[in-house]
Amino acid sequence: MRVLALDYGSARCGCAVSDPTGTIVTPLAEVERPASKRGMARLRELVCEREVGRVIVGLPLSLAGSDTEQTRETREFARRLARGLGEGVPVEMHDERFTTRMAQRMEGPFGASEDSRAAAHLLESWLSSQSR
Repeated sequence: MRVLALDYGSARCGCAVSDPTGTIVTPLAEVERPASKRGMARLRELVCEREVGRVIVGLPLSLAGSDTEQTRETREFARRLARGLGEGVPVEMHDERFTTRMAQRMEGPFGASEDSRAAAHLLESWLSSQSR
């Protein structure tokens, strides 16, 4: 099953997808204004095009682990996305602390944006947590 990871931001959303075995993670092009009608439509297209079976949305907790305004906005985005995708594609959230910092420190493949590199780190973290 392919998994799509999203590093949500209101202006743009970094995206990364796994191969069907969950071994290889590939950053994808960002989606502009993901909470807009056009942005949501593009995310639904990605799920269909890539035959995604699950979506992981990065949960931006504070360093102390508490919710922030960005956390609340991201939770609402994830709820809207889940409604738009229906029950066939579960949407879950995963702690994204430090993924942006890691993405800033590493150059990405194929000129991937920092947001999509952060989504790739998020997906690698989620996949690792599933194998434990």
